[in-house]
Amino acid sequence: MAATKEKKPLTEEALLRMPEADYMSGAQRAFFRAKLQQMEREILHNAGETTEHLRETVIVPDPADRATIEEEHALELRTRDRERKLLKKIQQAIASIDAGDYGFCEETGEPIGLPRLLARPTATLSLEAQQRRELRQKLYGD
Repeated sequence: MAATKEKKPLTEEALLRMPEADYMSGAQRAFFRAKLQQMEREILHNAGETTEHLRETVIVPDPADRATIEEEHALELRTRDRERKLLKKIQQAIASIDAGDYGFCEETGEPIGLPRLLARPTATLSLEAQQRRELRQKLYGD
C-alpha cells in the first residue's frame, strides 16, 4: 500500500516556528486566508442570526421588560455595526493577500510580523507605525 502524504493545515505554533526567510510564503498566505475567511463566515452567520432575532416580534406589556428588550436589540445592532466595519477590513486583507501585499506595513513596507498578524489578521501597519499613528492622533487630534 502506498502511503499518501496528506498535507496538514498549518498551525499557529508551526507558523511561528518557520524561518524568517519564509515570511509570507504561500503556506503562510494560505493560513491567513483561511483564518480571514473563517472570520468572514462567522460575521455573516452572526448577521443572519441578528436579522432573524430582530424579526421575532414579541409583544410585552410591561414597559420595563420592553425597555430591556429594546436595549438588548440596540446593543446587538451596535455589535453588528462594528462587525460590519471589521468585515470590510477582512475583505481588504483577503484582497491584499491576492495582490501579494499582505503582511507588510502600508506605511514603511516592512514586515508587520507573524505575532501581530495572529493577534489582528487585518493589521495593515507594523506595531511601531501603529504606535506612531496613535501618538499623532493623540497629539494633533488627527
